[in-house]
Formats: sequence, structure tokens, C-alpha cells
Amino acid sequence: MSRRHIEWDESELRLLDQRLLPREETYVACADADSAARAITDMVVRGAPAIGVTAAYGLALEAARTLGEGGSGEEAFRAAAARMREARPTAVNLMWAVDRMLRVLERGGGDVVAALRAEAEAIDAEDLQMCKDIGRHGGALLPEEGTVLTHCNAGGLATAGYGTALGVIRGGLEQGKRLKVFADETRPYLQGARLTAYELHQDGIDVTVIPDVAAGHLMSKGLVQAVVVGSDRIAANGDVANKIGTYQVAVLAHRHGIPFYVAAPTSTVDLETATGEGIPIEERSEEEVTHLVGVQLAPTGVKARNPAFDVTPAELVTAIITEQGVARAPYGPALAGMVAAASAD
Repeated sequence: MSRRHIEWDESELRLLDQRLLPREETYVACADADSAARAITDMVVRGAPAIGVTAAYGLALEAARTLGEGGSGEEAFRAAAARMREARPTAVNLMWAVDRMLRVLERGGGDVVAALRAEAEAIDAEDLQMCKDIGRHGGALLPEEGTVLTHCNAGGLATAGYGTALGVIRGGLEQGKRLKVFADETRPYLQGARLTAYELHQDGIDVTVIPDVAAGHLMSKGLVQAVVVGSDRIAANGDVANKIGTYQVAVLAHRHGIPFYVAAPTSTVDLETATGEGIPIEERSEEEVTHLVGVQLAPTGVKARNPAFDVTPAELVTAIITEQGVARAPYGPALAGMVAAASAD
């Protein structure tokens, strides 16, 4: 997928509004950290790596406003960074990017505004390369021919432009494999039907949208050869937080003996969180469940629960694919080693 969803120059960040895809391609302009944080909270941009890139660029814009000549100073910048951290609590890439920008501030010296801008651009470029590396490692795991099921959108739209889960599929295709894709529609926000299908179809990749509830049936008929999903946070033991509905896909894959792969950069691994029990799960608006594109579906007054993520236990995960390679159980030592290797690069 060509890079069209995050556009950046030194004075403005423009984000393709993913809420309106595929019907309409409209951009939202951000001029500071708070407007970038709103875009993250409101899901103009989504997907953990893309959230991290957006946060970095938002803070680069904030630096020009608060740390440049005549700005309000470091305290105002730190306050904006703190607000940015709260935009989406589950996506660890958000905190990772904010912390990385703050470390540049703390190093000081020279033109800190230029240094923060350069750091944001580095985060962006590194994510694109990490996704291509994930695709290369993960593509080798896929069958020579078959159908891969994916859930939510972990593609170019969710990253700097290539994708984690969809990067694995792209990697397999680039290796000459003959692959098709089942895209779960991904209730209630329909990221699979709207976004995964949109970008794969644009790239000429054979994609079929399926209802979330059809995955087990299709697996039972031998029509799914692998599952690949992304992740918003991976605990130290290999428990994986991803879009709501991922856990049940993992259970179904386990039942039918289908490999279940998780693709994510090492920045998504949270070694400070021991297990999935410690991962905060964002609860979003009831209206996302009771309404669809503004049309009310449920009776007035009926309550709804809308957890945005669930946690898949490590024992259901066949392998975790990062830019450093492929981790298999026991995940604790493998993930720790990969994070250490990434830090040393």
C-alpha cells in the first residue's frame, strides 16, 4: 500500500480519516499535540504503530509551539505529552513513542525543536522498515498456497505504511506464495470490512469479507490454512491484547489445528506487564454498538458493553513475529531477547 494516510511537513500533520473509509477519503489536519491526541482518541487514526507515529509527530508540532522562540516552555510541552499518553490506554506504542520523544527533550543541547522533529521522522521510518522485516520473517511461515484469516486491520493503514499482520501476507506474496485472505468484518467498528478489505482490494490482493461469526464454520470446512493478527500490546509472558474478537478466533484456530500467528514490532512488547491480566482494556462508547453509521439498531434504553480489546493467552499463540525474527514458546525469554536486540540496534 502506498503511503497516503499520514502526511507530514514541519508545520502540519494530515491524517486520512479512517472513520469515513471506504466511502470517502478526507484528511484531518493537526497543528499541535492536543489535536493529534484527539485524532487518536476519536479513531481518525488507529492501529498501535500508526498511533505511535501520530503521537511522535504531534509532539514534534507541539515542540515548535512551546519550545521554540516565544513558546510557553518545557512545562507546557510535558503537560501536552502527559495528555497524549491518555489518548488510547491499551496501545503500548503510544506510550513508547511519547517516552522516546521525552528522552530527546531530557538530553537537551542544541536545537531541541529540530531534534524532536528528527526523532519523530526516525520513528516513522523505523516503523516502515520494521514492518517489512516482519513481513519477510512471517511470510516464510505461511503455506505455499491457501487462505489466511485476519481480524481487524493490521495493515498499512494501522502502521507507517506496510502492515504487521497484512505485512506478513504481503511478505508471503512477495515470496511467490499463492495466498487469499478472509477478512473478519470485526464488529462493532468494522475495521476488517472497511479498512482491511479497502487496502487489500486496492493492492489487487484476493480478499473476501466474512461475518465474525462465520470464522469457525469456515475453519471446520478446511477453508482456512492460517490466522495472522496484529497486537496493541504483548505482555512479557506472550499474552496478546488485540481487537475484541481476537480471543475467540484463537480458540477456534486451536480447536481446528490451524496456526495462529501474531505480528507486531518489538515496540509493542511490554516487558513491564507480566501477563495479560495487567493490560488495561479500553471501554468505548455504547453507541458504537447500538448504532451503525448513525442508524440506531438496538431499542432505545437498552444498555451495551463495548470493550475495544481482548487478551489471547500465550498458550493459544503458535508464534509471535517481530522485526527481530520469530518467537515461540516459552515466550518470556524469547521476547526479552528480542527487545534487548532491538534496543542494541
